Amino acid sequence: MEHRPIGLLVIALGIVVVIIGALIASGGLSWFGRLPGDIRIEHGNARVYIPIASMLVVSLVLSVISYLVRRFF
Repeated sequence: MEHRPIGLLVIALGIVVVIIGALIASGGLSWFGRLPGDIRIEHGNARVYIPIASMLVVSLVLSVISYLVRRFF
């Protein structure tokens, strides 16, 4: 059984996690959650947040990653 593709996938996922972590730490993702289409309702002490547009972006990115993984592995 060949383990090389699985190892490369784990390395690639690790690199992606490090890049996302660096973006979060540096404030590069401060726009995330504040897109037009994200619904915020604040009334007194109650807050409701529905991140519709942000989750569409996450879905699109994960779909592209899934497609690339299936295509190359």
